[in-house]
Amino acid sequence: MVTTGVALTRRAVLTAVGMSLAAPAFVRAAPARPRLAAIDWAMMETAIALGHMPVAGAELVRYRADVGDPAIPPEVVDLGLRGAPNFELLQLVRPDMILSSPYYTQYERRMGAIAPVMALTFFVKGEAPLPRAFAALNDLAEAIGDAPAGARAKAGADMRLEGIATNLAPFRDRPLVLVDIGDGRHMRVFGFDSLFGSTLDRLGLTNARSQPTAFGFMAPVPLEALAETPEARVVVIGPPPLAARQALRRSVLWHALPAVAENRVYALPGLNPFGAIPAALRFAMELEHGLLAGPARIA
Repeated sequence: MVTTGVALTRRAVLTAVGMSLAAPAFVRAAPARPRLAAIDWAMMETAIALGHMPVAGAELVRYRADVGDPAIPPEVVDLGLRGAPNFELLQLVRPDMILSSPYYTQYERRMGAIAPVMALTFFVKGEAPLPRAFAALNDLAEAIGDAPAGARAKAGADMRLEGIATNLAPFRDRPLVLVDIGDGRHMRVFGFDSLFGSTLDRLGLTNARSQPTAFGFMAPVPLEALAETPEARVVVIGPPPLAARQALRRSVLWHALPAVAENRVYALPGLNPFGAIPAALRFAMELEHGLLAGPARIA
């Protein structure tokens, strides 16, 4: 019995050794995750949606303050301003790929000397950006060798948008005007070619503004334009500046607007209008919450 026990023990040891030697032939090493550095926020959000957090990104202090979601871990290196990134720091983080956009073509040669550059276009005048944001998921996933991540992210976003669309079906009875109030007399209005307007269409809701979006440092649309669609619900994205709220409180024009007089004004928190799928999803979720919560007092 003792001899048999020794033989079994030797066989067990030899078997274990054999398995350990053979393991590399049967177990594939996990593919290395690419080191991504993002200059453009929409590209950064696309990478995050795929589950590939960049090792570095531009203007992260402002991103965390103005956007915040998706969250950026503290270990991600801040490359400075999007319009003037720190190229020395960019080189030090040793990226495998730099995520940019046509907004930063003036830096493409310098970035290309550090790592391959991928620049996708999200915003084109007169075109809905949401389909481009969805396409970016697959394009970036293919470029970094993780095609399944693109399919997963797209399916997850589609499912969430479908659920929100179902919940907001009762609000299809009226068009919506999406605005960002700049001062007591002016506002920005999000048309079909904005991320918010494009997402609104995906949710089965009607955008009251048929004209293209017009953005600038000064809000370009006069407040009285809201009177052109008297039947619409007005959705205010982001709290108006204090001076604007004070001016609206005293404004005869504001209180005479049908949406204001009939209590059809809704409030959303500040949101990123130049993001990708995560920004579109956040807008959809905040719109769902804001509409279901009911009208709000803006001024």
